[in-house]
Amino acid sequence: MKEILREIGMIARALDSISNIEFKEYGLTKGQYLYLVRICENPGIIQEKLAEMIKVDRTTAARAIQKLEMNGFIEKKDDKENKKIKKLFPKKKGKNIYPIIKRENDYSNGVSLAGYSETEVETIFNLLQRVRKNIEKDWEFVKKGNKRNY
Repeated sequence: MKEILREIGMIARALDSISNIEFKEYGLTKGQYLYLVRICENPGIIQEKLAEMIKVDRTTAARAIQKLEMNGFIEKKDDKENKKIKKLFPKKKGKNIYPIIKRENDYSNGVSLAGYSETEVETIFNLLQRVRKNIEKDWEFVKKGNKRNY
């Protein structure tokens, strides 16, 4: 069997490393750009949903969110109906850096997919979505404290 997940992992780590280096000058470190992008694209998102979207545990998300808040990129606001719920919103500083992160993402997509036809890009996208959906089942299962049988 081909080591597809190793290839996906290497691609993800290389792109993450590039982003971490390039966004350091803006005060973003260790993948914080991922959180900021999702908050900018989904203002009012709650922490649990954000963690689920990025596929990290709640503790990891909480640390990244806390740092983004401390550094003035985002703010937490109480939900109008339920004061226990904190919604996440980008602040001006976060909104200003979002287009830069988006440009980097678009550029990396272009570099990654150079030489592929539109049909091939669509095929890659569809196949990777299927891979993600397959693994999400196990992610949910393990996240709840279960152990996979392999």
